Amino acid sequence: MEEPQENNQINIELSEEMAEGIYSNLAMIAHSHSEFVVDFIRLMPGVPKAKVKARIVLTPEHAKRLLFALGDNVKRYEESFGMIKQIDEAPRFPLHFGGKMGEA
Repeated sequence: MEEPQENNQINIELSEEMAEGIYSNLAMIAHSHSEFVVDFIRLMPGVPKAKVKARIVLTPEHAKRLLFALGDNVKRYEESFGMIKQIDEAPRFPLHFGGKMGEA
């Protein structure tokens, strides 16, 4: 006699506000023995101060899962749309995004 298989689905709720997302153009990562902390930051041109827009705290196991999932998604993206260009140079601060500083 076969045992019925359990339904392994998870219902995930996404609020309208959360669905809009948050733009980030910098991420900083720190870790301890028990957790990884990822801060998503938005830098604006000509503004010397940047704000953390979201902070995610992960267990080491989940951080590694995220690493593999992100790598898999980047691979599939590049297979569909071509290689993502990467600048090997680290950003210098303050960032001016290559343009002139505006005046108000």
